[in-house]
Amino acid sequence: MFPTSIERAAPRAAKGLALTLMLAFGALTAAGVQAQTRGGTLRTIVQPEPPMLMLGLNQQSPTQLVAGKIYESLLTWSPDMQPRPGLAKAWNVSADGKVYTFELQPGVKWHDGKPFGADDVVFSVDKFLRSEHPRARVMINQFVESVKALSPSKVEIRLKEPFAPFLKAFVSDNMPMVPKHIYEGTDFKSNPANQTPVGTGPFKFKEWKKGSHILLTRNADYWQAGKPYLDEIVFHVIPDAASRAVAFERGDVQVVSANDIDSVDVARLKKVPGAQFTTQGWEMFSKLAYVQMNYARPPFDNVKVRQAVMMAINRKFVVDNIFFGMGKIATGPVSSTTPFYDGNVPAYPFDIKKARALVKESGVDLAKTPVKILSYPYGSAWDRLGEYTRQSLEQLGFKVEIESADAGTWAKRVSDFDFDLTFSYTSQYGDPALGVSRLYLTRNIVKGSAFVNNQGYRNAEMDTLWDQAASSTSAEERQKLYSTIQKQLVHDVANGYLFEMEIPTLYNGKVHNLIQSAIGLNDTFADVYIDK
Repeated sequence: MFPTSIERAAPRAAKGLALTLMLAFGALTAAGVQAQTRGGTLRTIVQPEPPMLMLGLNQQSPTQLVAGKIYESLLTWSPDMQPRPGLAKAWNVSADGKVYTFELQPGVKWHDGKPFGADDVVFSVDKFLRSEHPRARVMINQFVESVKALSPSKVEIRLKEPFAPFLKAFVSDNMPMVPKHIYEGTDFKSNPANQTPVGTGPFKFKEWKKGSHILLTRNADYWQAGKPYLDEIVFHVIPDAASRAVAFERGDVQVVSANDIDSVDVARLKKVPGAQFTTQGWEMFSKLAYVQMNYARPPFDNVKVRQAVMMAINRKFVVDNIFFGMGKIATGPVSSTTPFYDGNVPAYPFDIKKARALVKESGVDLAKTPVKILSYPYGSAWDRLGEYTRQSLEQLGFKVEIESADAGTWAKRVSDFDFDLTFSYTSQYGDPALGVSRLYLTRNIVKGSAFVNNQGYRNAEMDTLWDQAASSTSAEERQKLYSTIQKQLVHDVANGYLFEMEIPTLYNGKVHNLIQSAIGLNDTFADVYIDK
């Protein structure tokens, strides 16, 4: 019997019951895959163009989309958030919830032909990700005591203390496996292989023509026999939103999603003959959009100013008119679709009069502290959000400029804390300990990633509660702790919570098995095929 989440497993472990999670991979992958057609090229869009494809170093959305076909993790996840085999064919959790043993798939090779094995897992988790990955390193450094190879095909990960959502960390962008023979003993960030990524996935990197396309080709030595079905995947770079929509209408590309198309175009594109539409495939992420204000720069070092910003933004208007209904107003840092959500938090209704009163109470002269909005380079809707926010802030007395940025520039600026105000969205990863705490822990105010505590929020009491909640094996206790955290973060406006994102995917009806997991389009596409 499989627990619906590791949350259920932990209490059982406390009672001394061993958990053995073993699934037959062949039965799962065969289910629902019928009459597959070999061959063909899938054409889609990557927008904006990613800064790099090394998934262990960069986890921006465009990187996840492309590199999720190159790199794999030990597990993948079903749409109902149940673990499935990935590079691990079976796994076991000890009775005390502290020892995880993974048995690896046989015959797996890296794209350069070298064998994949337990030493690669040890290197990936204990060396590469522990030092480089903005999300994984927080969890690894806090909880992982040791990682060792028990045999060439078996790995043991021993935790310092139980960590309920540990298995959920094993998705490709959170825990990608990295080739030890390429990276060991090198400067990870400057390794030439970052430009020609080598993974174990069903598709190999072939070429990247900047400003034009990224081409992946079939991995003939993929460990799942007979897969992938596609010969190639082409990710087209099309800077103009209108042109991207036209490309789908004309059939030049078969899949568009998320940042590819303007929200205003979704209704029209759904009517394209043969088009299919879904919002599934984002269950693991449950993305939540927010305003990020730099605590290190006036006037956002003042809580009343941050609260005023929240009351000056009409979030219903943002959802209904800028994102055309593709979202739900957020109440706080945890998505309502994520465990331990609590909506009983301070509210910031749209109220310009009260917002102005808060500014007056702050004692800050906004006219003397001009603000620059660093634009979020993920499509015209975000551009409109920037313009709307500028207008909203000007109503409070701010002097505002907008600075344009591409994806690489935005990531570098935010990673260096070089911004006044910007926008972002976070993936929740099925548990606040994995997807949310990283944005608020004081020890995660570290340069080098755009997805840490970049705003500089500091609260020692909350740090303690985050740690207690992550290590607790009681769901009731975790809920109590996370409820306290959510109330405090919303009061402090640790970030300005805007809306829970609803992300559309449109695709040609001849494309099959496109969305099969909780990570949707970011998954491997090993099962995707196209009717001839």
